[in-house]
Amino acid sequence: MDKINIGIFTDTYFPQVSGVATSIKTLKNQLENSGHQVYIFTTTDPHVDKNTYERNIFRFSSIPFISFSDRRIAIRGLFQAYQIAKKLNLDIIHTQTEFSMGIIGKFVAKNLKIPCIHTYHTMYEDYLHYVANGKLLKPVHVKEATLAFCHKMTGVVAPSKRVLDTLTSYGVKSPIRVIPTGIDVAKYDQFDPQNLRAQFGFTDDTPVLLSVSRLAFEKNINELIDAMPKIIKANPAVQLVIVGDGPAKESLEEQVNSKNLTTHVTFTGEINNDEVSHYYHMANIFVSTSNSESQGLTYIEAMAAGVKVIVVKSAYTDDLLNDKSLGMTFSSEDEFVADVHEYLSHPNKYKVVSNTLRQQKLDSISAGNFEKQIVQFYRSSQLEYEENFDDSAEIDY
Repeated sequence: MDKINIGIFTDTYFPQVSGVATSIKTLKNQLENSGHQVYIFTTTDPHVDKNTYERNIFRFSSIPFISFSDRRIAIRGLFQAYQIAKKLNLDIIHTQTEFSMGIIGKFVAKNLKIPCIHTYHTMYEDYLHYVANGKLLKPVHVKEATLAFCHKMTGVVAPSKRVLDTLTSYGVKSPIRVIPTGIDVAKYDQFDPQNLRAQFGFTDDTPVLLSVSRLAFEKNINELIDAMPKIIKANPAVQLVIVGDGPAKESLEEQVNSKNLTTHVTFTGEINNDEVSHYYHMANIFVSTSNSESQGLTYIEAMAAGVKVIVVKSAYTDDLLNDKSLGMTFSSEDEFVADVHEYLSHPNKYKVVSNTLRQQKLDSISAGNFEKQIVQFYRSSQLEYEENFDDSAEIDY
């Protein structure tokens, strides 16, 4: 089949650390491995020198995004992006943001007369507190903005059924396909060569809980810390390692101090993405009290590393963790504490997992499967666009 020339437009890309950046990098690598051509249109980054050459990556002048200061929005580049895209002879544009680069991507697609699909990564209703402490923007504004951006999109990718249900409830009419982000499974199928347990002063028998997350208030890490006294009471040697950085870090550290948990909780700060797999292998259980995830990439990373997962109950997580050899879900603090204790008290009870079940799970969350489904959607979107293209039609941007 013909190879596809793809332009990915995103406000977030490496070296920024986020699930969106990881998802895009995974997709780019897999598409290129399959012979497709991928070009990234993104924002400048203070950690990337403007004279640095990055193959097939085009950066546009940007500034920090309001209260979300570790994220960026482009302040110019509309026509420059169009000129670059035209020279590259792009076949399709895939936007990954509803903001600056997403708007530029729609403009470019309209003027090049090529299909534009969009991945809706973020459940914005969980992030309204970042703007004027939630007093300015309301859920209805999220709905209106989402409808405006998705209007006349050739197609929309929803990383989970939760996102699909949200977009459907908003009234999005563009074709929507659920395609969970995949991961490089082989990357997590390796043991810890750094002996992190020794570095942290843990023994082989120390029960270790792991949280990997941006330290943001909507991630509800404070609820995880709140539960620690009960967990420690039942498992006195337990340690919690919190990997990540973000605006809630200082508040979380104060919470740990106030609860006298400093001997049981360790903050590592931000860890290079290539090193995170070692932290999964160090842990006994991956834990999360977040209910703001559109998919939860860290959940499937932990699964790929063979670590038990305990996360908030939802239709998505119940389906993902449909066997206790993989993980459990909870809907209350007491249930969370009980699940942790169950795994720590009976480490061998849930050890044996069906090879067939595990392989099916790994295949479903693999980067290869992710790329295959995305390419199928690209091709169907191209056909849809060719059949319904109207030279006079407007794409809102």
